[in-house]
Amino acid sequence: MENEKKIPSWFIYFFGSFGGILFGYDIGVMTGALPFLKIDWASAMSNASLVGWVTSGVTFGAIFGGAIAGQLADRLGRRRMILYSAVIFCIFSLLSGFAPNNGTMYLIIVRCFLGLAVGAASALVPPYMAELAPARLRGRMNGLNQTMIVSGMLISYIMDYVFKGLPVSWGWRVMLAFAAVPAIILFFGVLKLPESPRFLVNHGQNDEARKVLSYVRDNDNEIDSELSDIKKTASAENAAANKSVSYASLFTGKYRYLVIAGVGVAAFQQFQGANAIFYYIPLIVESALKINASDALIWSVLQGVILVVGALLYMIIAEKFKRRTLIMTGGTIMAISFLIPAIVNKITGTEHPILLLVFLCIYVFFYAFTWAPLTWVIVGEMFPLAVRGKAAGLASSFNWIGSFVVGLLFPIMTASLPQEAVFAIFGVICIFGVIFVKFRVPETKGISLEEIEAKNVKE
Repeated sequence: MENEKKIPSWFIYFFGSFGGILFGYDIGVMTGALPFLKIDWASAMSNASLVGWVTSGVTFGAIFGGAIAGQLADRLGRRRMILYSAVIFCIFSLLSGFAPNNGTMYLIIVRCFLGLAVGAASALVPPYMAELAPARLRGRMNGLNQTMIVSGMLISYIMDYVFKGLPVSWGWRVMLAFAAVPAIILFFGVLKLPESPRFLVNHGQNDEARKVLSYVRDNDNEIDSELSDIKKTASAENAAANKSVSYASLFTGKYRYLVIAGVGVAAFQQFQGANAIFYYIPLIVESALKINASDALIWSVLQGVILVVGALLYMIIAEKFKRRTLIMTGGTIMAISFLIPAIVNKITGTEHPILLLVFLCIYVFFYAFTWAPLTWVIVGEMFPLAVRGKAAGLASSFNWIGSFVVGLLFPIMTASLPQEAVFAIFGVICIFGVIFVKFRVPETKGISLEEIEAKNVKE
C-alpha cells in the first residue's frame, strides 16, 4: 500500500480546508474597506440600507451558492466544485476592485456573484473534510477548517490595516481585489487533491476510493473496515433513494431529525450576531469611543487575533470534550457577554463603551472555539450519505441567510437603538440556540459517519 501514497495526508488536509481562507477573507475584508468606501462614495453611501447591502451582498449570493454547490457536489464531486468556486471567487474579487466611481449597484451585484463562491466553499469544505478524516480526528480536522476561516479573516484585517495609508479612492479597491490571491493558491492546491472516498463509492469507483483512503488511514485493516462500512451505507441509501433525493424529502420522517438539527445549528450560528462584530467592528468602535472608523482598524486586527487563538484552542481540546458540552457552554457565555453591558447601562443610566468592547472580545473568544468550528463539524457529521450534499448545501444557505439578515439589519438597527440594546437582542437569541442544541442535536463525537446515520436516521 505504501507505494500508492503519492499525496501526503498533511497536504490533503491543508488544501482540503484552504477554502476556508476564501470564506474568511471576504467576511473580514469589508470591515476595513467600508470606512474608506463611505468616505470615497460619501453621497452614494449615506443611506444605512445601502451600507447594509454593500456589506451583505456577498452573504446574499452565498445563500444560493451553498444550495447550488451542495446539489452539484453530489453529481460532480466535492473537489471539482471547490475548483469552480476558486475560479469564480478570483474573477469577482478582481471585478470588485474595478468598481466605477459611486457604482453602488455595480458593487452590490458583483459582491452577490462573489457570494456564490463563498457560499459554495462554506458548503463544500466541511463534508469533504468529514469524509476524509477518521472519526478520532474528525473534530480536529474540521477545527483546521475553522482555523483557515479565521486566518482568512485575520489576513483581511491585516491587509486592511496595511493598505489604509493608500489614497482613499483606490485603497479600498486594493483591499477587495487582493482576495484573488488566496483563490489562486486554492485552485492550484486543489488540482492535486483526491476526491472524497464516500463520493467515489457512491459512484461505483471502489478501487479509487480505496486508494484515497490509503492516503489518510494508517493500515490495510482500517482501510478495509471503513471501505466496507461505506459500501454498506451507500448501497442501503442508494436502494432507498435511487440516487435521487428532493429537497422536500429532506424533511420526511427518514431524514427530518438530523436535517433539522444540522440546519438549525447552522442558522443559529449566524442569528446570534457574530458577523455584526466582524463586519462592523470599526463602526462599532467609532460609535463607542467617538473616534474615526478609519482609525479603529487596529480593533479589527485584535478581533482577528482572538479568533485565531480561539480556533487553535479548539484544535487542542476538540477531542477532549463532547460537541454538545462545548457548544452549549460557549453559547451561554456568549449570551452573558451580550447581556451584561445592556443590564449595566440600564441600572446605571450611563453608557460604558469600554465595558461593551471588553465583553465583545469575550464573546468573540468563546465563539471562536465553540459555535464557530462546531457548527461546521456538526454539519459535516450529521447528514446521511444519500442527502449529504443537498443537506449540507441547505444548512449553508440557512447559515448565509442569517449572515445576510444580520449584515443588512445591523446598521439599520443601530441607527435607531443603542448598540448595547442591539447586542442584548442577539444575547437572547444565543439563549435560544443553547436550548435548541440541548433538545434537538445528538452527540456525534468519536462516532463514524455510518454509525451516526444508523443510530439517528428514522425509518
